[in-house]
Amino acid sequence: MSLLRERYRVDLSGLQAICELNYLRLLRLLPDMRDGLAQRNLLLSQGEQSFGQLHIAVLENCPYTTTLRLWQVQPLAWLPQACLQVRAYHDARMAEVVGEDDRQRLHGSYPYPNPAMYLPDEKLQVNRFLGEWLSHCQAHGHAAEALI
Repeated sequence: MSLLRERYRVDLSGLQAICELNYLRLLRLLPDMRDGLAQRNLLLSQGEQSFGQLHIAVLENCPYTTTLRLWQVQPLAWLPQACLQVRAYHDARMAEVVGEDDRQRLHGSYPYPNPAMYLPDEKLQVNRFLGEWLSHCQAHGHAAEALI
């Protein structure tokens, strides 16, 4: 039995698939993200239970990319407030998390253990979380204007 662990390898095709789905989910929630500094506020609920609001705001709009900020304000004291910076690549039709909370850049992989205790596949997991979050917003989000 070997005590050495195999080094983590980035699952690039898996990450790309997640980013492609996230782009489509974002387009459904914010179809006019390429048309300037757009924003949308969604009320999240399931039945009588309120899960707060999701705010999506365009921070920067360039010919081939759009940078967005997504954050949720919720009435649940036990759930920390999530805040992600997402970059949408329109030519590749992909959206990836480029920063979260106070961390402005995510690396493809991290050595483990590390001082911040990031997982080796932290970037992949944060992008998976974005996909689950956007799917939940599509299923349980309510806005004053119609969503496409």
